[in-house]
Amino acid sequence: MMTEFGAASIDFAYPWWLGYGHLPVLMIAACLLIVGSKRKWPTSVRFLLLSLVVWSGAALLVERFVFDINGVPPLPTQTFLSSGLGRVLDIGAGTGRSSIMVLRSRPEATLVALDLFGHSFDEHFGHSETPQQKLLANLKTAGVDRRATITTADMRKLPFEGASFDAIVSAYAMDHLNRSGTDQALAEAARVLKPGGDFLLMLIANEKWAKFTFGPLLSHGGFRGATWWMAHVRQAGFQVNEQGTYPLTFYLLARRNPLSADFVKPDLSLP
Repeated sequence: MMTEFGAASIDFAYPWWLGYGHLPVLMIAACLLIVGSKRKWPTSVRFLLLSLVVWSGAALLVERFVFDINGVPPLPTQTFLSSGLGRVLDIGAGTGRSSIMVLRSRPEATLVALDLFGHSFDEHFGHSETPQQKLLANLKTAGVDRRATITTADMRKLPFEGASFDAIVSAYAMDHLNRSGTDQALAEAARVLKPGGDFLLMLIANEKWAKFTFGPLLSHGGFRGATWWMAHVRQAGFQVNEQGTYPLTFYLLARRNPLSADFVKPDLSLP
């Protein structure tokens, strides 16, 4: 049985501005608004400061209580690995947010958490300890480390034999790649997934709440929208069975074609 844990005890090591970046803006704008009101600053200036106060306060509430980036999210769909059993690969596991999400929701599954843990990881999560140590500490805190292993590898060249996994999840990772790299990663995911296995792809959603709260700061994938992702997921050898949105997230639930275990080479001519 999995142990209970508190979200506050897990450190996903996201940059401070994702969770609290609106707070200094709110405080500074509020102080200036108070000063400006007392000194009768021009109405246009006070209106601008009031707008900053309203935006930063509302955005802080949205981030903390709608997105909750530093919390462990629920699975966006319960259809993923509905049997509850099997070996799961987390592609681009980072500090473990998606790995813990899966292992908490599927307590009889095992998981391989894979990441390159390279320079981009340090840019996102800092240098205080090795990336593997950060990930392992979070898995232990969540009480799921005995069902997880960590592998350091490139998602564009997975070090596993074909049809090695019952399910795959990738959350906010493939949209960091350029377009040809994304096609390579999708093709590798198809190669190592068993025919009929589930593939849950989670991406940063291009939605109004994300734009309101973070603006262009979260722009994974550039201008690649849902249509682009569905076309390339299908082209890699998957059947898209479900799509939807979750706060800050667009997800696709796909299934490896059960009629063929053959690897499908990506068509890099796709836009």
